Order: sequence, then structure tokens, then C-alpha cells
Amino acid sequence: MRFTRSLPFVALTVLGAFAAAPAALGAIDKSPLFSATDLPELKVMGDVDPTVRKAQAIVNGDVITDTDIDQRLNLVVAANGGKITDDERPRLRLQVLRNLIDEKLQVQEAAANDIKIPDAEVDRAYDRVAANFKRSSAAFEEFLRANNTSPASIKAQIRGELAWSRVLRRKVEPLVNVGDDEVQAVIAKLNASKGKTEYHVGEIFISSTPETDATVMQDAARIVGQIRGGASFVAYARQFSEASSAGVGGDLGWVRAEQLNDAVSPVVTTLIPGDPTTAVSEPIKVPGGYAIMALTEKRQVLEANPDDAVLSLKQLSLPLAPNTTEAQAREKVKIFQAATQNMGGCGRTEEIGKQLGAEVATNDALKLKDLPPALRNIMGKMSIGEATPPFGSAKDGLRVLVLCGRDDTAAQAKAPDFQAIYAQMNEERVNMRAQRYLRDLRRDAIVDYR
Repeated sequence: MRFTRSLPFVALTVLGAFAAAPAALGAIDKSPLFSATDLPELKVMGDVDPTVRKAQAIVNGDVITDTDIDQRLNLVVAANGGKITDDERPRLRLQVLRNLIDEKLQVQEAAANDIKIPDAEVDRAYDRVAANFKRSSAAFEEFLRANNTSPASIKAQIRGELAWSRVLRRKVEPLVNVGDDEVQAVIAKLNASKGKTEYHVGEIFISSTPETDATVMQDAARIVGQIRGGASFVAYARQFSEASSAGVGGDLGWVRAEQLNDAVSPVVTTLIPGDPTTAVSEPIKVPGGYAIMALTEKRQVLEANPDDAVLSLKQLSLPLAPNTTEAQAREKVKIFQAATQNMGGCGRTEEIGKQLGAEVATNDALKLKDLPPALRNIMGKMSIGEATPPFGSAKDGLRVLVLCGRDDTAAQAKAPDFQAIYAQMNEERVNMRAQRYLRDLRRDAIVDYR
């Protein structure tokens, strides 16, 4: 038959309930290095027997088994922290099957053009994915198996992405032409738009036909619900988006409203970054399907962005005993705050830390925008040598950040970059042709469902 078709960190607290805080990681000079984020492990419960393999679809002779589908689905479930309802799972499974069919078509097209992806290249990309999860390759393999999936499933997806990218580079990019005059026209518009707002956005694009429009709309709405409920936008973009940006988690970079689709632009300008409920759009009807947009941040065109300032910080970490009561925690907060608020700057951090029994860690290259909103608002108004109020959690203990320096060089306005604008315009045109290319492959495919 023919087939067609953001920085987890809990809010700052001074007294009472404690919120999650960064963990110490490495060492700089005498102090260990700490990070702005500390992602929790994601675990999914359930059993999958990898020895049972049943064909669910045959795409031009290539088999997709139920194990293939289940393992890929479990990648999505893991990205949601296991928060997938029994009603939602069958619908997600169907979408995963569609994606696997597209992946087969892309790999087959690469093979037809004599494009081969070496195993070593796939392994290097897999190692980078593991590093993004803050794990070694071996530890990442254990994590995947604990979530009822496997390295082979991720590597198959990586191979498909790399293969399709090579196809586009060979067959589509040579047909795309962006003239210097077009780039210069964009630069002229940027200069004329100085002071206006531009947006750092992500996209998920799902194609539809008149026959499938209602179903795709419902699927897109469910994806929005999952993301607003805490699921990873990046993970959903990688698994479900049909745009060329899927390989980078849907990231479109910085754009101005007038650079976006006429249907998308007015929606993006109303989004509010920082909270999934306000930063992620409803499904937007666009030519060829539906788009889901996410706003990461916004800034003023060609003007300095204070959030790009680079901070030099010291962190004091005071552990709390497992049996610490609320009253005892409050008392420790008072002592910690009194000592750190009056210590006279960064020079006495180690001395105060020793007196309190607190560990001192350092980060000399943390951007203000990488901090969670509550800390960003406080530190953006602090002077050199000042310390934040205590924050933390019962598990991780109390934390205080001391501002030792601030470099505003990175926050200075920069002139429009010709190469960056050229690359963005080129990618947009490649993306449009790539969607048509994949649509044609679907129309010509023979897919046998079992």
C-alpha cells in the first residue's frame, strides 16, 4: 500500500522550604568548579522483552519491529520523567512509528545516493549525546537500558540524521542560492530596526494533508500539553519535528518577528520566556502542517544585553544533616546569612567557609542569563563583593553566591554578522526544499503494515 501523510533550577528561597541548587563539579585553582545546572536522573518503570521482535511495518522492504518502536518511544518517555499516561502512550507510539518510517525513507535515500555514515562518526555523536546527559558512554548505556531502551536505538536515530543531512548537502543545498544583495538587504533592515525586539525561538513542525489535518492538529495539541506539563521541548523536537532543525532540538536561533512566517510571527511576540505554560505556543496552522513554537529569551536588536554579562563567582555550600528539623534549618540560615552578608567581599570567602564548615567552589565564566530567574534578578543588581541570601534544599544543603567580578564585554552590542545571516537564510531555504523532498519520498514509498 502507498503511504502518505530550556535550565532546571527551583526558585530562590531564603527561609522555609528549600529549592534545588547547583552541585560542585571540578576544580579551579584551590576551589572545585560548580555548574549552573544539575539535571536529575530520569527513570521509567516497565518491562520490554528485547528478544521478541514482531514486524509492525515494512518500508520498501525494510522492517520496523515493535521493539524498534517501543525502544524509541521509551526515549520520549524518559525525557518526560516517565510522565506519560496510559491514554497518551498509544498516540505517541503511533507518532513514533511515523517518524521511524520517515527515518527509513531518509536512510534509504542516502543509500540510493551511495552515502554511507561510518560507525566511528556515529559513535562520536553518541558520545556527545552521553556528555549532554553528564555521563560517560558506559554510564549512558546503563541509563538507557534502565529506561527500557538501548544505545542501538539512539545510534539508529543519529545515523538517520547524519545520513539525511548528507543527502540534503548533496542534493538540496546546491540548488539553494542566497545572494549577497539579499544578505545586505537583511543587514540594512537590522540596522534600521535597532532597538526593536528579536527572539530566540525553537520550533516543532508536523506536516499534514487535508485528510490528516484534524488528527495532526490533535497530536500537536497533545505535544503542547506534554511540554507545558514539564516534558522536554528539545526531546520532542528531535523525535517528532519534521523540520531540518530537529537534529538540534528545534533551535532556530535569534530571529526578528518579520523573519518568521506570517502565521507564526504574531504568536511568538506574545510568548513569555521562563515558564513552559507561557513560553510554548498552541499549535499554529502553517503551510503544509502545524508548528509549535517555544521562546527561550528575547533581546533588543543591536543593543547591549545585560544578561550576557559574564560573572566571576564563589559559592559557599553548607551541608544539612539528614535529620535537620525546620526550626534547626531556620537557625542555620540566620547564622549563614549573618556571616556571609558582612564578610567584606570575596577575599574572606575561604576564611568564612572554614569558620562555618562550608565548602567553597568557584566559577569564573558563568553568564548572568544562565542563572535561574530568581537568582538572575538578584545578581543583576548586586555590586562586586556582595553575597546572595542563603538558598538551597534539605538534601543539597544551603548555598550562598558571592559576586567577585563582572565582565560586560560580552553584553556589548555587535554589528550584524554577514556570515551568520547568510547561514540562517540558506538553512531556511534548505528546510523548505527538504520538507518537499521528504513529502515526495513518502508519496512514492510502499509501506506494508502488519
